Amino acid sequence: MKFSPVVVALFTTVALSGPAFAGAAEDIIAKEKCSKCHTATTTKKAPSWASIAEKYKGKPEAEAKILNMFKTGGPEEHNKIAGSDADLKAVLTWVLQTPP
Repeated sequence: MKFSPVVVALFTTVALSGPAFAGAAEDIIAKEKCSKCHTATTTKKAPSWASIAEKYKGKPEAEAKILNMFKTGGPEEHNKIAGSDADLKAVLTWVLQTPP
């Protein structure tokens, strides 16, 4: 079976978009020093990425609430995260996809 170049390009784009998205989020997390308080699976000074993902799993308001916290610091006195909306959504997606 032959695949057209368009189909090959589509599959390649989809396959490579996940790591690129995660890379941007990880760069922002490193730049903002989020790991001073957060880790992947254990509570440090703040909840782990996995516990945040579990807390907001399936909740429709999760994206808006977390993005607001990133931008304003939120009621928990979280540090603001500098970046464009696209950057903050990349971080949000990365955090919410952290496995338990």
